[in-house]
Formats: sequence, structure tokens, C-alpha cells
Amino acid sequence: MAISQKAQEFLIRSRIADAERGDVEALFELGITFSTGRGGLDVDLIEAHKWFNLAALSGSTRGQECRAEIALEMTAREIAEAQRQARAWLGTTQQRYAA
Repeated sequence: MAISQKAQEFLIRSRIADAERGDVEALFELGITFSTGRGGLDVDLIEAHKWFNLAALSGSTRGQECRAEIALEMTAREIAEAQRQARAWLGTTQQRYAA
């Protein structure tokens, strides 16, 4: 059963908020959501790679495995963009905690 667009947006926002607080499982789940199109969301491998990369950097073995798996389906340019987005996300998140 697909959930409503509003419910899907709420779930993603809440998982991002969890991820911003350092929840590694939330990072991984965001990767799963974007790699599979869970909840009626469009599949977005760049976004999925970003979240799996962030999970992997936080010590998630599953994040490392899934990042490697979807990278096989991506171009070098797409992977570079995902990595750029992950660095940007880390920069803004770490600044939030430095205050």
C-alpha cells in the first residue's frame, strides 16, 4: 500500500532530522528509501549513494555494502555528485553542532 505524499515527506523529514542527530540507522534507511523508491518515492541513485556513503562514514557495514552495490549502476559523474552532496551535508551538519 502506498502512503500519501504528505506522509512520505513527513517520514523523510523525520529521518533526516534523526540523521542530523547522528542516527546511523536513519542514514542507512534514507539510502534504502531512495535506492528502492520505498513509499512511492522516485528512485534516486545519487541521493541513495549520498545517504549510504554517510552511513558508511559513520561505521555502517551495511551502508558500505549498499553504496558499493548501487555504485555499479552509476556513472563516475553521478558518484562524484553524490560524494559532493555528502560532503556538503556533513559540512552543514557539523557546523550546526559546532555552535
